[in-house]
Amino acid sequence: MQVTYRLAASPADVETRARAIAVEQSIEMPPHAVRNTRVSDCVLGQVTDIQPDRPGHFQVTIALASETTGFEAGQLMNMLFGNSSLHPDVELLDIEISASTAGRFGGPRFGIEGLRRLTGAHGRAMTCTALKPQGSTISELASLARSFAHAGIDLIKDDHGLADQHSAPFAERVAAIQHAVAEANARTGHRTLYAPSLTGGPARQLAQLEAARGAGVGAILLAPMVSGMGALQELTEQGLPILAHPALAGAGQIAPPLLLGKLFRLAGADAVIYPNHGGRFSFSPELCRAVADTARHPWHTLAPAMPVPAGGIQPSRIDELLAFYGNDVMLLIGGALLEADDIETAAREFVNRVKAQAEESRP
Repeated sequence: MQVTYRLAASPADVETRARAIAVEQSIEMPPHAVRNTRVSDCVLGQVTDIQPDRPGHFQVTIALASETTGFEAGQLMNMLFGNSSLHPDVELLDIEISASTAGRFGGPRFGIEGLRRLTGAHGRAMTCTALKPQGSTISELASLARSFAHAGIDLIKDDHGLADQHSAPFAERVAAIQHAVAEANARTGHRTLYAPSLTGGPARQLAQLEAARGAGVGAILLAPMVSGMGALQELTEQGLPILAHPALAGAGQIAPPLLLGKLFRLAGADAVIYPNHGGRFSFSPELCRAVADTARHPWHTLAPAMPVPAGGIQPSRIDELLAFYGNDVMLLIGGALLEADDIETAAREFVNRVKAQAEESRP
């Protein structure tokens, strides 16, 4: 793996700092004390490039052995940045891996084309919304989901704050919401998917997954930086599309295009939610484009992941954002629909505007 970091250093110190990171992210002991020549030759990290970056900073590329990851997504994060993340002047910028390494991790099982096939959303952008707020009753959330499904929203996800709270226990809530969505689909002919949010440790997630599958859900939502990248990777084996939520993704010094666009995709996310520019968060248009492009551009044999910009999108921006991202995007509008006097009408206008824009853009 060729791993690129940005570090603050003087020209006189940068080589020493770079070698220290190479050791820290590989064998984590004095290299001269290693007695196994294979470890010294094949496992010890090696500095392969140092380039000036912004003032007082350098980009350093280090070769790390893929075998150290065990091809497990949580251990990959550990080997890329585990100890070095504790240094406030080091950022993780990018990785390059071989096709065989990418294949061992697997990537998305559905990706863009799989999500389109499940929902029937072809030739246009996809639509998404969220069930909120937490504290609502089961009947309130199910009624909201029914309205969204009637309107033809492609994917309805839990707000990531919904868990197993007493106001709406997970198993009962998910069953009621999925029943409401299925009823609406039967009435309208739409193929809306519902994605409940899985939370907690391995035992709790397994119980929630079983309850969700028993209810007939068509997708799941996971926050990989909360629940673990290993959990994301393992959940890909369960046969359901996975939306990755960015909660806690800003807590470390990892470049968003790498974390959200590459690493979430490598671990199996079929769709990647991230903060859109001009909303509640500070991502720039350039950063948003980089996340989207990284998620969906060709990368060895991995399926492309669907970019899902979110975070305060207003319906008035639909045309602008579709021109910015193109058709391979899923717009997530939540609060702006919920504040409407007639939520179902607002959701239907969202759906119709996305469909109309696709028609207008065809030659």
